[in-house]
Amino acid sequence: MTVPTLRPEAAATLARGAVIPAHPLALTAERRIDERRQRALTRYYLDAGAGGVAVGVHTTQFEIRDPEHALFEPVLALAAEELDARASADVVRIAGVAGGTAQAVAEAELARGLGYDAVLVSPRVAGADERALLERARAVGEVLPVVGFYLQTAIGGPVLDRDFWREFASIPAVVAVKAAPFDRYRTLELVRGVAASGRADEIALYTGNDDAIVADLLSEFHVESPSGARTLRFVGGLLGQWAVGTRAAVALLERAQRAMAGDEKAYRDLGLVASDMVDVNQAVFDPGNDFHGVIAGVHEMLRQQGLLDGTWCLDPAEGLSPGQAEEIERVRHAYPDLNDDAFIAENLEAWLR
Repeated sequence: MTVPTLRPEAAATLARGAVIPAHPLALTAERRIDERRQRALTRYYLDAGAGGVAVGVHTTQFEIRDPEHALFEPVLALAAEELDARASADVVRIAGVAGGTAQAVAEAELARGLGYDAVLVSPRVAGADERALLERARAVGEVLPVVGFYLQTAIGGPVLDRDFWREFASIPAVVAVKAAPFDRYRTLELVRGVAASGRADEIALYTGNDDAIVADLLSEFHVESPSGARTLRFVGGLLGQWAVGTRAAVALLERAQRAMAGDEKAYRDLGLVASDMVDVNQAVFDPGNDFHGVIAGVHEMLRQQGLLDGTWCLDPAEGLSPGQAEEIERVRHAYPDLNDDAFIAENLEAWLR
């Protein structure tokens, strides 16, 4: 069996570390896709300096796959068109895949046909145990390179232990793993599992812990591997939080890279920013209401900035929690260096053409 590989430019970006926003879904009040604003979002991320985009993931809404919406292919196709027109060769194109093995493989094949580089495999599969998740990843990995995903339990992710991640990382097609359990112990288990696989040099670690972005980027994990003690770290982020403030996120990641290379001032500055970033995230992700407003919160930030026309989700039950819009407005004004208000205002008209 031939293992699919990344384009060299995409592989270099993924290994170096990049800001990869989880792409939202722009809808009209009738809950139909707003193509103009969907394209504008992709243009924003590219012009902000994102090293990649992830489309068809949780932030894009899993419901795009439902037959009554049938938006999975159109949403991936719109992003692919913008990437073809505007992106440099080193921008990584990631598509989310979900469902059981047959569905995930079919989605990966569609993504391959549209020019995507890799697939992020959602672990939220009804009735699937760890063995089934591993077999699905192997099957998907015959189509495209695979990015693993540890999804927090609050929105349906399973608890996955170190042995799972060791075996998952042993799959030759796996090129990266996104850690998003929102739990320090589980994050460490994932890193230890990747190290134990013996493939740590071939797998890029990306934070998806939106509540601990700076902490993850500044952490060194001292772990054991088959070749002895190793130090591993997160090289970038694939985040719903970075679907907003993307240009600021690019600057933050660059500062983190300088800090980890020995720049003491950059390290101290990030220490001051860490709690501010958590404050922004609590407003957007709505943890006080068990993340009920997590997707709508991303939409609301983008609506306040003019990129979206509303906060509509495919599921009418999803929306902002009471007071969430005001919290988002508060953090926008409190932390101007962590949002892109001025950058968006300068470019909005061009992106919406």
